[in-house]
Amino acid sequence: MSLDHVNSQPVIETSRFVLRPLRASDEGLITHYASDERVARMTSSIPHPIPPGAIAAYVARAMSAEHDEDVWAIDGTPDGGEELKGIISLKRMDRDQSEVSFWIAPIFWNTGLASEALEALVSANPLQNATMFAAVFQDNPASARVLIHCGFEYLGDAETFAVSRDANVPTWTYSRKL
Repeated sequence: MSLDHVNSQPVIETSRFVLRPLRASDEGLITHYASDERVARMTSSIPHPIPPGAIAAYVARAMSAEHDEDVWAIDGTPDGGEELKGIISLKRMDRDQSEVSFWIAPIFWNTGLASEALEALVSANPLQNATMFAAVFQDNPASARVLIHCGFEYLGDAETFAVSRDANVPTWTYSRKL
């Protein structure tokens, strides 16, 4: 038997959901949604298919005292909704900067959920960042629209390796000064 690490991440409330630190019980829903190839293909780090134990390790890292990325579940239960609708995270960089990333379960696409989650995270600014960055694959214009809607400005083109595609993929990079 083990106890979950008590995470110092704040809970961030919105009108439709809360952003809360991951907990061990999230593993099943994360596995369910992240196993969808449409989700995995739009992230750099989710493999497809997902190997056994990968999500358990991800959740354990997020809950670890030594984590380098603060990960929040987008939890709709306060409004009577689903326990996990997606994930949003901040990965620490140097000079008071972080990289934000997110994915939304396909059944919640086109509902404004990503924009609302990102706006809430930016407003709370839990790591007291001076700047947040984000990169999206160029074949994912919906996520680019979310960033622009939330005040992120286009910086330029780059590329990053996508595990699910086993290839380097062209990206658009955005930033927002806080």
